[in-house]
Amino acid sequence: MKNLDNKEWKQGFESNSNSEIIDVRTPSEFAEGYIPNAKLINIQNPSEFTSSVEQLDKDKSYYIYCRSGRRSEMACQVMENMGFKDVNNLATGIIEWDGSIEK
Repeated sequence: MKNLDNKEWKQGFESNSNSEIIDVRTPSEFAEGYIPNAKLINIQNPSEFTSSVEQLDKDKSYYIYCRSGRRSEMACQVMENMGFKDVNNLATGIIEWDGSIEK
């Protein structure tokens, strides 16, 4: 797992055509705004999180975020334990995000 700042996270995602963005916040947080193209997988629902992550391609790169970086760091650790090789945490979370946000 890599803990990345805004710039590193954004550059990494944009330069990798085999990557996905995952938002691990709750559905209500997601509805307030999210990073474009993010897929919501709520880590606060452990069984749903695990079953959703099990369906992901382990050969892809994943760029993961939450509100402040703590839940996404936990999600990265869980995903690594499940065999994912390239997981990247937005260490500052969406609260410090300087890119575009969809609502």
